[in-house]
Amino acid sequence: MRLGVVIITMGDRPDELKALLDSVARQEGDPIEVVVVGNGTPVTDVPAGVRTVELPENLGIPGGRNAGIEAFGPGGSQVDALLFLDDDGLLANTDTAALCRRAFGADPKLGIISFRIADPDTGQTQRRHVPRLRAADPMRSSRVTTFLGGANAVRTQVFAEVGGLPNEFFYAHEETDLAWRALDAGWLIDYRADMVLFHPTTPPSRHAVYHRMVARNRVWLARRNLPAPLVPVYLGVWLLLTLVRRPSLPALRAWLGGFREGWSSPCGERRPMKWRTVWRLTRLGRPPVI
Repeated sequence: MRLGVVIITMGDRPDELKALLDSVARQEGDPIEVVVVGNGTPVTDVPAGVRTVELPENLGIPGGRNAGIEAFGPGGSQVDALLFLDDDGLLANTDTAALCRRAFGADPKLGIISFRIADPDTGQTQRRHVPRLRAADPMRSSRVTTFLGGANAVRTQVFAEVGGLPNEFFYAHEETDLAWRALDAGWLIDYRADMVLFHPTTPPSRHAVYHRMVARNRVWLARRNLPAPLVPVYLGVWLLLTLVRRPSLPALRAWLGGFREGWSSPCGERRPMKWRTVWRLTRLGRPPVI
């Protein structure tokens, strides 16, 4: 199985990027071709053999990753699967690529693998990095309904069937959008605790646009993918959850502004999932109202 790696960078983590590239080069088995995408920044000082794409402006996380996919041919067709890794991450073990090949080879319907993210100093995995509701035991692998954007592997046939990540999202929830489309097309998603990416523990709210885009994209996610009766239920639940968490006043204002923006702005093509996919998500423990 031919594997490729897509890494997007803003050019502000050169030491971390070098360490990540070294960890990819140390993977067992056939060499892996790597593309580093400069998201509105030049890419310099990468090892020989690493391909680069320099985008003239920052297209956001999904836009940058889509550019990386296309660097491997239309829909990534030059390889069988692509690993997407954050530029401040590090593959903890040398057998991650081999485990990916083995997993995809053993299950032809497996479309996406979500890796476990662990802090390099403590070894701990944050609850938010386990892509299921029952997240108390991060060491338990399972079938899931979404995946982690900066630590995953996707079979390129998935992109051929359902398209890439939604460029318009820029940041937040683009993985769930792709996951729902993949599940609706019959693909499976696994969370694998034995495939580890070291990544420093950081709060997602460190991004200035976090609260607005999380809310806006949550609305877009529902409008694009859910059957009409579930849209208000799903968004109503998330509105209540946000209020119960008692965010700061500035954060709440940004969130409510993003929520309104999600309803008033175009969200891209609407392709509501089948009701059997709703039931499938429910059986997997994550009905699309939570």
